[in-house]
Amino acid sequence: MVHNIATAAQMQALGERLGAVLFVGAVVLVNGGLGAGKTTFAQGVARGLGVTGLVTSPTFALVNEYPEARVAFRHADVYRLGHPDELISAGIAERIGADGAWLVEWAERFGAAWPDGRLEVRIEGAGQGRRVCFVATDARHQALLRTLA
Repeated sequence: MVHNIATAAQMQALGERLGAVLFVGAVVLVNGGLGAGKTTFAQGVARGLGVTGLVTSPTFALVNEYPEARVAFRHADVYRLGHPDELISAGIAERIGADGAWLVEWAERFGAAWPDGRLEVRIEGAGQGRRVCFVATDARHQALLRTLA
């Protein structure tokens, strides 16, 4: 599934629609270049989950947690990690897919480390006119895509 996005507001709105239907155990892996809109998308997801506070990129914290969300929201950024073992030492590997709903920025850096059931999001382009491509790898995440169609 592909969505064409022209503005940051549209990117957040798409994320918000996804966040509104996320479930415990949902895994959303977001990829795209620097400035592609990954955090903007994550802000929309958080809003869709009912997060009302500031949502920022967890580049240095690795994981920002929003337990007040409708489904506890875990927002991770693995850009600074260099090896899959660091996902284990950071506690991400054991919690993802089981503990709340997860959104991971820069997930492609550790392709084989993620759960089999997930929603992959690729943001292509820069500035105006981005394409957001979704691929679901299991039935639960495919159901999410049907709600976005």
